[in-house]
Amino acid sequence: MKIVLFGATGMVGSRIAAEAVDRGHQVMAVSRSGGSPVPGLTATAADCSDPLKVGELATGQDVVASALAPQRDISDPGTLFLALNESLVAGVRRSGTSRLVVVGGAGSLEVTPGEALADRPDFPDAYRGEALAHRDLLAYLRTVDDLDWTYVSPGAEFGPGERTGTFRLGGDQLLTDEYGNSRVSAEDYAIAFVDELESGAHPRGRISVAY
Repeated sequence: MKIVLFGATGMVGSRIAAEAVDRGHQVMAVSRSGGSPVPGLTATAADCSDPLKVGELATGQDVVASALAPQRDISDPGTLFLALNESLVAGVRRSGTSRLVVVGGAGSLEVTPGEALADRPDFPDAYRGEALAHRDLLAYLRTVDDLDWTYVSPGAEFGPGERTGTFRLGGDQLLTDEYGNSRVSAEDYAIAFVDELESGAHPRGRISVAY
């Protein structure tokens, strides 16, 4: 499979790239730096705010993957992040590639009916802007009816860890274990993400990944 991966050098993107390459896929890794996160792929520099460039890179690919993340060092990450993703979608449309799989956030997952994780008073303020930016992205994608997009949310605790190959898939509700914890390693998340790249099993919807 031919995959173009935007945001390929970040914490999540580099693990998705590694997982896809290990499975024998042909990966084009795109980042602002143009660095190669792992051996065995093609790396190039590009800015996703340019839909013409996005369209050029996505042309001829089987699927577009996005591991773009909101900036944490600005007061309103949501506005910039949404604009960036609107450009990404515009570029994918230009390319003729119909599938887009996106790294999402956990903040929009429901903890009780009608209550999202990011709406809880104990949600950390340091991550609230990022969580709301991801929620706005999901709301935007749900208006996109001409691409087969999939939004993949991790557990509430998400970071580098062990690749176990064991996890659960869910939908719009926060997945928790028997102790009430919601977590997944970036390595296991990458497995689930590449599974979705391969299968296209959840078009125009959100899935969640956690233990």
